[in-house]
Amino acid sequence: MSPQQPATRVPLWNLANLLTMSRMVLAPVFVLALFAEGGTDPAWRVTAAVIFCVASLTDRFDGDLARRRGLVTNFGKIADPIADKALMGTALVGLSLLGELAWWITVLIGVRELGVTALRFWVLRYGVIPASRGGKVKALAQVVAIGLYVLPLPLAAYPVRWSVMGIAVVLTVVTGVDYVVRALRLRATGRRAVALP
Repeated sequence: MSPQQPATRVPLWNLANLLTMSRMVLAPVFVLALFAEGGTDPAWRVTAAVIFCVASLTDRFDGDLARRRGLVTNFGKIADPIADKALMGTALVGLSLLGELAWWITVLIGVRELGVTALRFWVLRYGVIPASRGGKVKALAQVVAIGLYVLPLPLAAYPVRWSVMGIAVVLTVVTGVDYVVRALRLRATGRRAVALP
């Protein structure tokens, strides 16, 4: 009988966590580019859009990389959603401060994201609510919509960005309700399981 193999310790400073940290670093850099020259210079707006897209891409790769290569860490589990919300939150608030995005949209999306995070902690002892397909589509719609708002588009393109943001808002609400239902079901199922002898 062969001796048991010791568990492999995942290093904190691995590629997946570095990608997550880079997203945190890029968030304030994005804000600086967005507000440069009063937020009206086309070159700076394109720069801000590029930074936002690069930062958003790190969100697409860090989680997949961590799971595929066995680089999942407790730090990554906590830092990843914080980095996501830091990037999206700064973008939404920045656009609203510039008067280009209605505050109610920023507040609605912000409340939904914080609410889902709170729900995840609320049911943590009973299980984990995995990201749904709708949630992933919602995230993509938000990234595309924000990217369109950051870019210095001509007036003729405004209906396009309004439409994409409208889709993002609808998905934000629908998936938020779905997470509430799933959280309530998970908590109820967990309570019944605990109550069983």
